[in-house]
Amino acid sequence: MNETDIIPSITYPSQRSSGEPPRVVIVGAGFGGLEAALKLGRAPVHVTVIDRNNHYVFQPLLYQVATAYLSPADITAPIRTVLRRQRNTEVLLAEATAVDVAAREVRVRDEITGAERSVPYDYLVLATGAGESYFGRDDWATYAPSLKTIPDATALRRKVLLAFEEAELTAASDPERVRSLLTFVIVGGGPTGVELAGAIAELAHRTLRGDFRHIDVTSARIVLVEALPRLLNTFPESLSEKATRKLEKLGVEVRTGGRVEEVDADGVIVAGERIASHTVIWAAGVKASPAGAWIGAETDRAGRVLVSGDLSVPGHPEIFVLGDTASATGDDGKPLPGVAPVAMQQGRYVGRAIRTHVEGRESPHPFKYFNKGNLATIGRSFAIADFGFARVSGFIAWVLWLGVHILYLIGFRNRLLVMVQWAWEYFTYEHGARIITPMRQPEQRALPAEPEPVPAGRT
Repeated sequence: MNETDIIPSITYPSQRSSGEPPRVVIVGAGFGGLEAALKLGRAPVHVTVIDRNNHYVFQPLLYQVATAYLSPADITAPIRTVLRRQRNTEVLLAEATAVDVAAREVRVRDEITGAERSVPYDYLVLATGAGESYFGRDDWATYAPSLKTIPDATALRRKVLLAFEEAELTAASDPERVRSLLTFVIVGGGPTGVELAGAIAELAHRTLRGDFRHIDVTSARIVLVEALPRLLNTFPESLSEKATRKLEKLGVEVRTGGRVEEVDADGVIVAGERIASHTVIWAAGVKASPAGAWIGAETDRAGRVLVSGDLSVPGHPEIFVLGDTASATGDDGKPLPGVAPVAMQQGRYVGRAIRTHVEGRESPHPFKYFNKGNLATIGRSFAIADFGFARVSGFIAWVLWLGVHILYLIGFRNRLLVMVQWAWEYFTYEHGARIITPMRQPEQRALPAEPEPVPAGRT
């Protein structure tokens, strides 16, 4: 049978009949899961990709959606479109809820009807990602949303833009409220926090300048809070210092070495000091999905599954875990960072490993991450880059950052649109996606009553 003639089945028998290709189930269509699926496109297997969203998201640019640089469609792609050329692959719009390791089945809940069913597997790839961690204070999530999904980004964009609108409306009547509305607190000094702080500073101090009549948007206060002694702890200290200086030049107030003690509707308390703020954004920590608990695997403190050298679960060579869900170590013995390049390389590796096993060839060597460098941008025209053998900052690093992110975007349309948007914003300082979306659909207007019929014989 030709590999390209394998037609996905819509039924899911619990046992695979003789002659059917091995069934590979991939849970999660993020960086790692999608790369694994693409690698299996020509393999003699049946691939089922399960995701509760119908689209793939380029998460490194979510902060640009949240700060009105880009629209959601610019950094997303339908999963079915990405995989449409793979005749051996199907996509299920469903949420995985459990795994029966003994029966080799994944329990899923249909995202449309809510119905539950089981999807059997011969090989299972768990690429379920991670969520935000509030370090035991999940009640803070109400007041300090994180940035993990497109709905998160659009909700945050709405919150940020509405803060300026409300400040304009209350400028004359409540100056104290205006100061709170124009104070933005970002908790977490990693790449996401740093990039968010720089983007909000440019939005307030440059893009919106002149748009309002009753408030001075350049007086907006952006506070970046980091509990560790310095920002960007995974970068060399010299680059961290340059990033800090650049943020301060943009008007960001950088606070390091102080933990957040409380978050509520009125703002935050940092090292005993209250900062009144209407908008608090959480970028301080992540925790793995519950995939480790599904399969009864050993996990680390963050809930990541401790995997073998080939990214399989010890005792279960048919189950692979990758990306933010896996705790894998590099050559230095330290855990690999939860960044997109790690997940993508792991996805490609797992796809190759499954194919070689199915085809009866020798298993690949243990996974080895090749670090191509770390990048972070701080506002326009400035970024930092650490390649190990070289450290770059400023405009050149920013151009490298632009090129890398364009390269990793999926689809020619997205690459072209993002390049055009960035070029426009670079020369005009205008953000083209300053749209405040409603939280609910507006109420429909009542239709006019139909005229009563006129009885026969009357005019």
